[in-house]
Amino acid sequence: MSGDPIGDYIAEQDESLQPRLREVYTVIKGELPDAREKISYRMPTFWHGRNLIHFAAFKQHIGLYPGSEAVAHFAGRLADYKTSKGAIQFPHDQPLPLELVAEIARWCGHASDVR
Repeated sequence: MSGDPIGDYIAEQDESLQPRLREVYTVIKGELPDAREKISYRMPTFWHGRNLIHFAAFKQHIGLYPGSEAVAHFAGRLADYKTSKGAIQFPHDQPLPLELVAEIARWCGHASDVR
């Protein structure tokens, strides 16, 4: 372990997924620069008084876990993706919607007053 929990997580994933995971990480970090980075529920997590947003690699998709309120708030923009109560799936065979990921992360930060 390097003291970089999210970097370590990404490095442990399939090499083909690492660039996509780094893109998601970079976008979220850019929106939540003051959040603490850790692993929670075995997923990269941005934390500020509470878990703000998680992401994780899966065989067929990258999961983004902003919580149920964020998924409900962005429901109209998530129609093209599989969602559940607090999760969004971005399939590997589609481009990552990085602008949308940024907006969701920003929303999660503002919901917790992380600037």
